[in-house]
Amino acid sequence: MALHLVPRGILYIEAVAAAGSIQAASREIGISASAIDRQIVLLEDKLGVQLFERQTGGMALSPAGESFLVLARRWRADERRIWSDIKQMQGSEVGHVRLAAMDSMVNGVVPRILSAVFERFPKLQIDVEVMPPDGVPDALTEGEIDLAIAFNVRPNRDLHTVWSETLPLGCVVSPGHPLASEPDTTLKEATRHAIVLQSHALAIRRILEARHGWMFSEGGPPVATNSLQLVKHLAAAGTHVAITSELDAAPEILDGHLVFVPVSDRTASPQSVALVISTRRSLPRVSRIASEIVERVLSDMLAEVRARRMAATGAAPT
Repeated sequence: MALHLVPRGILYIEAVAAAGSIQAASREIGISASAIDRQIVLLEDKLGVQLFERQTGGMALSPAGESFLVLARRWRADERRIWSDIKQMQGSEVGHVRLAAMDSMVNGVVPRILSAVFERFPKLQIDVEVMPPDGVPDALTEGEIDLAIAFNVRPNRDLHTVWSETLPLGCVVSPGHPLASEPDTTLKEATRHAIVLQSHALAIRRILEARHGWMFSEGGPPVATNSLQLVKHLAAAGTHVAITSELDAAPEILDGHLVFVPVSDRTASPQSVALVISTRRSLPRVSRIASEIVERVLSDMLAEVRARRMAATGAAPT
C-alpha cells in the first residue's frame, strides 16, 4: 500500500464507503478483507456506535460513519497540502490545486486560467470541479476544494473573498440584432423580442422571477433551458435575446459573435463574481500563487470585454 499520512482506519472506512463492501474495498486497495473488517470492528467497539449498516447488498455508512467520511476528506486535503509544501521546500514547483467553477465558465475563463497557471507551474496538478454556487461554501470548508470562482457569494465567516467584481445585468444579442447598437436597454424593451432564459436550475432565473415577476405574468419565456451553451447559440443566431452577464458570454463577445447590452432598469440589481477561499485552511504557496493568477485572468478578461463594448458603441465601461 502506498505511504499515507492518513490513519489506516480512516482509509479503510473511506475505501469501504466508496466500494460498497469490504470485499470490493479489499480488491481496490490491496489489503486483506479480514484486516479491513478487523480495523472497522475495533473502531466501532471503541466508539460504541456502528460506522456501517450491514445490508444484504453490501455496506452503507451510518450517520456516524458519514462523519468519518468528512474527516477522511479533510485529512486527505491536509495530506496533499503537506506533500506539496515539502516538495516546494525542496525546490520543486509541483503541487495539487483544486478549483471550483461554474458551468458557464468552462468554455470561457477556465481554459485561460489553466493556460496561465501551467505557464507558471508546468508540473502542477489541477482538478477542476464544476458546481453550482450553493455548493461552494461546504466544499471549501470541508476541504474538498482550495479555490472557487462563484456568482453571488453570500457573506460567510468561513469564507474569504480574495477578489470580486460587480456584473451588471444585461442582454446578449447577435451583432445584427436591433438592440446591438444601443448603449443600453430595458427589460421591457428586451421582452418585445423573443427571449431565451435559463431554467430554474440556474440562479439568474430565480433572481429574475423574484425581482421582475411581471416578465412571467403571461406565462413562461419562449425558450427556457439549463444549458448556457444553448442560450448563447440562440442569441448568436439572431433569433433570441438572452439575459445574462458579460462574463457568461465573454468568449463569444470577444470573438464578435455576441454583443453585450447593459440593462438600465433601476430595479435591475447587478450580480457579482468572486474568487473565494476557506478561512479555516491555509493555502500552500503554490495555491496562493495560483489564486493570484486566477484573479489576474478574471480581471483581464472582464477588462477586454468592456473595452470591446466601449470601442463598438463609444459607451463608458460599466
